[in-house]
Amino acid sequence: MSDDLKSRLHARALAEGFSAMRITTPDAIPQAAERLAAFVAQGRHGQMGWMAERMGWRGDPAALWPEARSVIMLAESYAPEENPLPLLQERDRGVISVYAQGKDYHDLVKRRLKRLGRWLIDESHRDKTACEIKVFVDTAPVMEKPLAQAAGLGWQGKHTNLLSRDLGNWFFLGAIFTTLELAPDAPEQSHCGSCTACLDICPTAAFPAPYQLDARRCISYLTIEHAGPVAEDLRALMGNRIYGCDDCLAICPWNKFAKAARDIGYAARHGAPPLAELAGLDDAAFRARFAGSPIKRIGRRRFVRNVLYAIGNSGDAALRGVAQALCDDADAAVADAARWAVSRL
Repeated sequence: MSDDLKSRLHARALAEGFSAMRITTPDAIPQAAERLAAFVAQGRHGQMGWMAERMGWRGDPAALWPEARSVIMLAESYAPEENPLPLLQERDRGVISVYAQGKDYHDLVKRRLKRLGRWLIDESHRDKTACEIKVFVDTAPVMEKPLAQAAGLGWQGKHTNLLSRDLGNWFFLGAIFTTLELAPDAPEQSHCGSCTACLDICPTAAFPAPYQLDARRCISYLTIEHAGPVAEDLRALMGNRIYGCDDCLAICPWNKFAKAARDIGYAARHGAPPLAELAGLDDAAFRARFAGSPIKRIGRRRFVRNVLYAIGNSGDAALRGVAQALCDDADAAVADAARWAVSRL
């Protein structure tokens, strides 16, 4: 009965719009807790204090929900139509990470997970089997990438992101914990070989070694998670990246197998907007422009700070006045970034 239900579940997951589905058990990632503890002990999590909290739950999914017997891991493609790397040459425009170009993936993936979860509950009842579920998308203390590798969805590449031979690395992860006992799939092994493209392209040398990341140097971390001024030696390396960074993802040769995003919600809405336009956003205009986008959560102050770093890196003297107008901004980090941009131009 379990195998039949698993087969039906897989078919339903694909019908719902997921790109792939695999299953593992809550106790399948015993090494994850040790790796996380080492990461935090070295301070590589930066200001992300939430990573240090509830480490027991992160490293041991069984402790998060002791009743869970299976973890259903799902992948959802958000692959872009074109490689985003050429946008880095348009220095008067801001580059936004591909995953944030459309609607907030938390909402899209969770909605799909809940539909699939409700279907699973209904099917298990028809099979005369009790079933409970919990769904997670990136906001709970769940280590999705190790679980996804244990389930066989892919492997954590040298850039620490999940890779798949079928999907490349442009996909989101979602998890359904369930009390059902479903047959687990075989874990995936690394297929990076001798390739170091993702390590070599990193603008800030954020990878101390293959399969290791120092978030404090990562542009995604600096533009999204880091509050306050960014260290001056890193600002010039950020280029015109104003929200996230896709360099290590975009360069990966496995992306030749990437599947196009099926949900129109991931279609690019924000493009590469002019920096001058973005620098002029006040709080209300920022919230209106990025409503329904993951960008909204960092707030106007952090976003405009990033825009000003990009202006300082643009080499465009015409943008000097834009930065000058923000030198007395009420937010200290914005004002500091504006003064830095003016001095650079």
